[in-house]
Formats: sequence, structure tokens, C-alpha cells
Amino acid sequence: MSMTINSNYAANVAHRNLKMTDAQATSSLAKLSIGTRVVSARDDAASMAVGSRISAEVRGLKQAVVNAGQANSMLQIADGAMGTVSDILTRMKTLAVQSSSGNLSATEREFLDVEFQAMIEEIDRIADDTDFAGTKLIDGAISVTSGGDYVATGGVAAVTGQGIDTTTAASGATFAMSFTSAATGGSFQLTGNGQTFSGTIDSSAITSTGALSGSTVVTLTEGTNGGATVTVALNTAFNATATHATTAITLAGSTQLDLSFKLGTGIESNDSLDFTLDAINTSSLGLSAQSVDTSGNADAALQAVNTAIDTLNSFRSNVGAAQNRLEFASANLNVSIENAEAARSTLLDLDIASEMSNFTSKQILMQSGVAMLAQANQLPQNLLRLLQ
Repeated sequence: MSMTINSNYAANVAHRNLKMTDAQATSSLAKLSIGTRVVSARDDAASMAVGSRISAEVRGLKQAVVNAGQANSMLQIADGAMGTVSDILTRMKTLAVQSSSGNLSATEREFLDVEFQAMIEEIDRIADDTDFAGTKLIDGAISVTSGGDYVATGGVAAVTGQGIDTTTAASGATFAMSFTSAATGGSFQLTGNGQTFSGTIDSSAITSTGALSGSTVVTLTEGTNGGATVTVALNTAFNATATHATTAITLAGSTQLDLSFKLGTGIESNDSLDFTLDAINTSSLGLSAQSVDTSGNADAALQAVNTAIDTLNSFRSNVGAAQNRLEFASANLNVSIENAEAARSTLLDLDIASEMSNFTSKQILMQSGVAMLAQANQLPQNLLRLLQ
């Protein structure tokens, strides 16, 4: 090769290889710094695509594990309430057995009935008060569709039902609601499906002009079924001084709460587990009209309590089965997460030892390249001797 000063071929070759080595060392350094062998799609497009999909799946599965834990907590709350009601039923059975005995007088049976009725009220209170993050679990809530004067624009914020029998109607029971004004507050009445509910606005919520002084809630109860109620939430837009026309109200549903827990990352039916929580209010347990004030009533109450105990145990067994199923589902999710993480690691994670050896090799090549480039840049200096 001829020797020239306008072009230094050796230096160009050394510089080009030095740039390649520097790029490779930089890429190796980036991989080592983040612990993955696929920094960008150009490193391995197929592995990045599959790995990203698996990473998204793992995130979804981890959330499903959280869902399973929260679902188990929800069922645990329901089971705890049922356990307390079971203790109450045991006490009620004791009272019924005691009252049915002939060694007690009517006065003593009245004393026993006071506690018996208090136990009935406590069961309904527990059923209504048991909730998870605002969702009532075992109160037997019924969906209500109202119209006419009993809508938001008429000052009726909401109408809700609890523990009401709607099974006699194929698609829900149609009731008729009316309101009759009175100086003391006025009263609501809801009739239909063989049931009658009534409730009166508290007089303390009425101003001197007869209007509502603020938001208030009216609870409508049925005389023969104390566990069933209809709640009407009112605000100041409701005209309490006028009699409102009778309007159809539709109540639909059952005394069960249907729950669907997402335990998968897809939309197929197998990605969700469906459970049902049964209401444990006295209406659902058949206790709302029971008493122990006489020997005959005590015998009837004893039979009803025995039936309620069996019914409650059946409800609790369903909850227990659901909890066990959730535990197995959660365990399976954790195994799936482990396997998916292993597959993602195989595709994307970096072999540190191998890459460190590669990086060391590139460092040596860079040092050698820098030295050779320096030597190549000195070659034109030899031509100066020809000019001496």
C-alpha cells in the first residue's frame, strides 16, 4: 500500500472498530445496570413481545390474589355475624324451652318474652349492620323502582327495601305507595303482594309551616313481619303538606346477595367465582312473628327457632365452602404467578455472569482500540523523514 498523508487508512479502520466496540460496551453496560438482556426491541423483538405480555399477566394475577384475599375477608365478616346470630338463636331456644314449661306463671313468661323480643331485634340489627366497604352482606336488601311523586325531583332521594318477600311475583312484586299529610308529619303506606308497610315522618323534622326542616329517613314496617322494612329517604324538596297520589312501586330480587369475584385475567366465566350470601334477618329465618308470652306460643317459637338454627347452619356451611374454595383458588394463583415469573425471567432477565464477561471483553477491546488508533495516527509522521 502506498504511503499518503491525505488519507490514513489504518487510523480509519482502528476508529471504526473502536466505535463498534464502544457501542457494544455501552449496550452491555445498559443491560447490566437494569438486569435485563432485552433493553429495546432490537435486542430481541420476539422475546420482548412475549415477555411484556407475560409481565402484564403477572400483574393481573397478583391483583387477582388481592381480590381473593378481600373476598375471603368479606366472607369472614359475614360468617362472623352468622356466628353471633347462632349464639343468639341458642339463647332464644333456651328461653323458649323455659317458657314452655308449666312451672312458670304468665307474668314470668312476659319477662322471658321481653328478652326474646330483644333477641329478635338484635338479629335484625346485626343483619342490617354487617357490611364490607359499604356493601351490606346479609340484610336481604331488595331493589326498588319508584315513580310518580316518589322520585328525586319530588324530594325522595331513595327508596330501599329489606327482607321483603317478592317470590310470589314472577318478575318482582308491584306495590302501591301513598302519602297522607298531617300536622304531625304525615305518613307513608305501601301495600301489595299480601303485605302492608307503613311509617310516619317524625314530627321533629317538620317546621311550623309543615315543610321538612332537613333531610330525614322514614322506615316503613309491616305489622306481621317486623324483619321486613322499606326505607324512604327524603329531602326538603319533598312536599309534606300535600297528599301524594298513589303510585306503583316495584320491588324485585330476593333475600340473597350475589357476589362475583374476579380471580382471573380474562373475561371468560372461569375467570370469576360466583357466591351467594343469604340474608339472616328474622324475616328470612322465620322468626319475626314469634313470641314466648304463653306456653303455646313458646312451643311454636321453639319449633321456629330449631328451624332457624338449621337454616343458619346451612347458610354458614355455604360460606365455609366458599372460603375454602377461595383459599385453593388463591394458592393456585400464587403457583401461576411463580411459573409465569419463571417464564418471563427466562425470556428477559440477564445472565449477569455471562454479560459481565462480555463487558470485560469489550473493555479490553476498547483499551486496545484506543492504543492502536494512537499508533495509526503516528504513521504519517514517518513520511516527514523523507523530507529531511
